[in-house]
Amino acid sequence: MTLLITIFAAVISTAIWYRGEQSREMKVGALCWMFWGAALMWMIDAIFEYAELGAEFFTPEPADMINDIYLGFSVIALALVIWLVILLIKDPKGVVKASLFQRK
Repeated sequence: MTLLITIFAAVISTAIWYRGEQSREMKVGALCWMFWGAALMWMIDAIFEYAELGAEFFTPEPADMINDIYLGFSVIALALVIWLVILLIKDPKGVVKASLFQRK
């Protein structure tokens, strides 16, 4: 389930990145790399888990599926937080700089 969730997030963020120049300016590419990296990590994990469990890999317990869903959404939330920190540091539109140096 974590693999599917991160692949969906990676595909959506890649489509947004590919769509236009503004997305590239907002550093959506960094978000794409994080999601594709997580998807690759869970793909390798799934391969090794399938090698270990065999056919049981395709019949997970409901509690395991809920844990995987929670983990998948937690990773997406963490990647979004990291992306926001990157945006605040890079400040591509100068919003943070303008608000910090605004004179009243």
